[in-house]
Amino acid sequence: MIAREFVGLASPKLPRAGAGGHPCQGLYWTKDGASPKTALIATHYNVDFAEHYSAPYFASRGFGFLGWNTRYRGAEDLFHLEHALADIAVGVKWLREHGVENIVLLGNSGGGSLMAAYQAEAEHKADLYISLNAHPGRPEVLTNWMDASVVDESDPAKTDASLDPFDEKNGPPFSAEFISRYRAAQIARNYRITAWAQAELKRLNAAHIPDRIFPLFRTWADLRFIDPAVEPTQRPCPGCYAGPPKFANRGPFGIGRSSTLRAWLSMWSLETSGCQGPPQLAKLTVPALVVQSMADMGVFPSDARKIFDSIAGTDKTLEFVRGAHYFEDSEEGREAAIDLMADWIRERI
Repeated sequence: MIAREFVGLASPKLPRAGAGGHPCQGLYWTKDGASPKTALIATHYNVDFAEHYSAPYFASRGFGFLGWNTRYRGAEDLFHLEHALADIAVGVKWLREHGVENIVLLGNSGGGSLMAAYQAEAEHKADLYISLNAHPGRPEVLTNWMDASVVDESDPAKTDASLDPFDEKNGPPFSAEFISRYRAAQIARNYRITAWAQAELKRLNAAHIPDRIFPLFRTWADLRFIDPAVEPTQRPCPGCYAGPPKFANRGPFGIGRSSTLRAWLSMWSLETSGCQGPPQLAKLTVPALVVQSMADMGVFPSDARKIFDSIAGTDKTLEFVRGAHYFEDSEEGREAAIDLMADWIRERI
């Protein structure tokens, strides 16, 4: 039997809400009656990880698993990295206080760079780090997914036809020239938004207005979503996490779809964000495992290699496995991936 314990805690930077809710919340998964000496903790910028799919699998193998949420679960438009790291520290401290001697940071999906940032900056560090189908960093993934043909951030319809990835005149297949021009335009779009956010924040602050929310349109346009030849894997293509990219890109759902000015500068900006992967990974010296699924529709082998190459420690391993992003396509693949990670942990404790 697998036991689940609700954990709700205040943060040094935010007390319990008046209605009773705690800013830091999660579920601690264990074998019923067990007190594990080794436990994993998984957190994301925005997604609720309390019931993370891997939790019962790790618990059944004798590990503890804290599916942990910061105050920003479901509220990434308000994100501030410093506060999120303080909230992760609350979960790590709770594990230590409950008899856990070996703590493993599980950086899954967008949580990969967040957990790396925690390890890089934390006073009380973890013992092992696992990157599981993780994006290199928050600014990097958003920029890679941005539609470079957007010409007006206030109007989701205006498009530069020469950069439109859904215009058949441009591909697929996409030429090397188009790919290079498109990638440069994606980066330029990120920098334009950053420049506007900095200027807008200064303007508003002068009027004694601390911040504002703004929308972000068309973020399902990574060329790899459209043309499988750009980076061949076992994934279905065209496709993205939100369905057919041509239609998803025009819809209201997407990462970074709304943000405060300060949240943009903290999470999404290539220029100012501390959520970029390589600078944080360069501070990681603990043993590290990078696992990448070959049928993932939004994280690719090049992302895993970038993470692996950026990790400073010498005890690091890179493994490519079968399966989708959360291994939702195969129970056999999910079991195999958990076994891979569990065996790696046991070898190091």
